[in-house]
Amino acid sequence: MLLEQAETFVDRADLGTLLQQRGLLELRRGRIDAARRMLDAAIPALTEAGDPIVLARTLLNRGVLHLAAGRVRLARADLERCGQLAARHHLDLIGAKVTHNLGCCELARGDIPAALHSFAAAADSLRSLRATGLLTISALERARALQAAGLASEAGRELDAAIDLFRQQRLSQDQAEAELARAQSALATGDLPSARGWSQRARRRFQRRGNRTWAALAALTQLRVDFTAGRRPLALARRADLIAAQLRSLGLRHDAETATLIGLRALLAAGDLTAAVDRWTATDRTRASGPVEVKLLRRLTRAELDRAHGRNGAALAQLRTGLAELQDYRGRFGSVDLQSSATALGADLAATGLDIAWQRGEARLMFGWSERSRAQAFRIKPVRPPDEPRLVEALAELRQLRRSVREAELAKRSEPEVRARCAELERLIRQHGWEATGTGEVRVEAAYPGVRDELIATGRVMVSFLVHRGRMHALVLADGSITRVELGSYADVSEVARRLLGDLNALTSARMPAPLRAVVADSARRNAELLNTELIAPIRGRLTDRELVIVPTGSLAVVPWGLLPDLAGCPVTVVPSASVWLAVRAAAGFGTRLRRAPDPVLVAGPDLDHAEAEIAGIAELYPRHRLLRGDEATTAATLPLMDGASIVHIAAHGHHDEQNVLFSRLYLVDGPLMAYDLQMLGAPPAHVVLSACDVGRAVVRPGDEILGMTAALLYLGTPNVVASVCRVPDSTAASAMRQYHRGLASGDRPAHALAGVAEPSPFVCFGAG
Repeated sequence: MLLEQAETFVDRADLGTLLQQRGLLELRRGRIDAARRMLDAAIPALTEAGDPIVLARTLLNRGVLHLAAGRVRLARADLERCGQLAARHHLDLIGAKVTHNLGCCELARGDIPAALHSFAAAADSLRSLRATGLLTISALERARALQAAGLASEAGRELDAAIDLFRQQRLSQDQAEAELARAQSALATGDLPSARGWSQRARRRFQRRGNRTWAALAALTQLRVDFTAGRRPLALARRADLIAAQLRSLGLRHDAETATLIGLRALLAAGDLTAAVDRWTATDRTRASGPVEVKLLRRLTRAELDRAHGRNGAALAQLRTGLAELQDYRGRFGSVDLQSSATALGADLAATGLDIAWQRGEARLMFGWSERSRAQAFRIKPVRPPDEPRLVEALAELRQLRRSVREAELAKRSEPEVRARCAELERLIRQHGWEATGTGEVRVEAAYPGVRDELIATGRVMVSFLVHRGRMHALVLADGSITRVELGSYADVSEVARRLLGDLNALTSARMPAPLRAVVADSARRNAELLNTELIAPIRGRLTDRELVIVPTGSLAVVPWGLLPDLAGCPVTVVPSASVWLAVRAAAGFGTRLRRAPDPVLVAGPDLDHAEAEIAGIAELYPRHRLLRGDEATTAATLPLMDGASIVHIAAHGHHDEQNVLFSRLYLVDGPLMAYDLQMLGAPPAHVVLSACDVGRAVVRPGDEILGMTAALLYLGTPNVVASVCRVPDSTAASAMRQYHRGLASGDRPAHALAGVAEPSPFVCFGAG
């Protein structure tokens, strides 16, 4: 009010500054249109008055305003002009803010790697300027970018820290924004009570500040939570109408469309098809613009509408297009971490497609939709992580510190400070990886005829496991046909698999008393039999003693299949999807024509009693070989020899890192060889054997996207990987691996060579087989 009165008294030279202040106040109150009018009037006045500092600030604020309204092109124009002024007049803090907000522009248009790169550059500038208070805002935007990439859990951790800092600094607007983002990350992970609580707190805080825009966005998040929880659909549809109208009046068109689409889905859930059609007719503009989540929601809503009217073909077409759009979006990521997390964004599309296939009862259609929605990151051409000096230094430091941690473990010391520094370095390296840009090259998923023909040509049977509404099912591809077999409860099977791995890990303890060992061994045997009863016995008649290709789902990714009674002595290959199997089969065939290093690379790591004996026994089977042991068994020596090698066998202690899978590792003399390191290889080795603890394990994300040491090699293009899915006694590993290589040396394929090992073991053949 006072500024409005002052406008009649102010000198013309100061008019631009006054208008800028009024616009800033309106912006902070969430009145976007009023703020824009003020800033539009301020900029010509400031340009005429020749005040570069206030002009730069005004351009910055108008750029932020355009961003809030989804006008990315106009936002970028203002920010770039502001950046030029900041550079010309040495306005370093404003320049850092420009870099940060250009990252927000990249985020708005869906370029997550570019956004994260800008946020990192802005954070570096803010640190050098000691503007530590603004670093929390940078962390908030980075969390939003991670959320947009599907990394909701990681975003939640970033936001928890940001909320605490905003609370300490008494920045209530920023705290409320972080709380709202936290609600969205909780919603993405399925934690509906937390999502509801965070969104309610954020909305109350915005309302106390009189910020109508952000309060409406919080109301939209609450609507999404309630729709996901299945609350009264007709009441939700009415709420959605009100929220959409409010968002539209505030200039937030994409958010308004989201509210409208949720309302339409609520009408479909209530069975009011007439109202749903009317709503779609009134709102559909066949727009292709908007954030990826809006595009996917648009496709999903249209598919649900078609399905409700019995147009299943049209519904599936919408879902296929949506998943193709998601794959194009994912193809912009160079990081496997981001590629695999992005699958979560299309979970509803994939689930709806599979549900329609189930309703139609066509096994071939079920297979197609299971392939379309699983392990999609493997279809993207891999990209090497950024090769920057800072990253190289961080990796070198991490390797040395991990070596120190390993030595401390062996000496029974804890070294908490060193562990904390390792976690910090891993976070830095991982964030650098997120900034890598993808090539956009994406392979199409395998079609059923191609898989069928390859199975017939090689005399194999494929079993693709999947879960539908909590029940396990097996799609069995054999003799040119495909059949579906219903199995048991997925939750029950997962629990049995967990108990089996726990038993096997416990049996590796040398200190376990003999009576207890007998009890645990009996438990392991019973759990293996239970898994066999649930998963293999119902399909035993269709397997006919042929080589088996297994496509697991969820927790089945780490089942030691060779320990199941009906699969004893059966050649078994495990792959993330049929598409991956065809791809690695092609790579294996092509690999014979590549100029690969012919000599097997054999590496014996430190502190492993049987490693050197194991490697020496294997070396006798190959007249020519490259042997690294003792002080020679370093990461620095091993990685170059792995590049393009025919066979690599590493006998070393290992560790599967459940929290940060790209840093799962094999311990060598100079420090760990990490899954992250494998991404730096120029050419994939053709065959890798990891005779280590449990590095065959993997973290499985939605859509059966897997991450881990073996997954890193498969992503790279290695056709065959043999590794254990649990800890294995050193003596057992040494014996099994000598027998395995004896089979290879005599001409057996990997799956056959592993099946020929006399003593059952938890080693699994992944890839081509």
